[in-house]
Amino acid sequence: MDKDKIKDIVKQKFTEYLSAKRCRKTPERYAILDSIYSHSGHFSMDALYEYLNTYHFRVSRATIYNTIQLLIDCKLVIKHQLGNNSSYYEKAYNNDLHHHLVCTHCGNIRDYKSNELEIPVLNKKIKQFIPSFYKLYIFGTCKKCNTALKKETAKSLEKTKKK
Repeated sequence: MDKDKIKDIVKQKFTEYLSAKRCRKTPERYAILDSIYSHSGHFSMDALYEYLNTYHFRVSRATIYNTIQLLIDCKLVIKHQLGNNSSYYEKAYNNDLHHHLVCTHCGNIRDYKSNELEIPVLNKKIKQFIPSFYKLYIFGTCKKCNTALKKETAKSLEKTKKK
């Protein structure tokens, strides 16, 4: 689906949600929504704050936090709570089911799509429970960090051999 069409749909959904909850429809809230749906991938609150203040207009951190919570509540944003108290977010509307590869060294998150993992999970019958969605996080070391770790190990071995 076209990116502009998606933006129009999520804007309409957000407007309906704000009206139903009797919340104000401010330009800042719509700028936050637009920024999220203009980019793909995961983002942190800090990254969103920096982007908005650099490229759009000034918004407070409180406005961002409050708006993100509204977007989570109306199911337009997904929150990913990873280890060490860090949270990352991504758009939820028209976002294909995928898994996440999380590097435990640099914190980089990469989407990973696999029918081999998806189909058995979605087809799994669970007694007295009907699943609506699931999240899968695979923690490990990304290629860049793995290469750096191998170089560090090789250097350490060379130093110990010289002694």
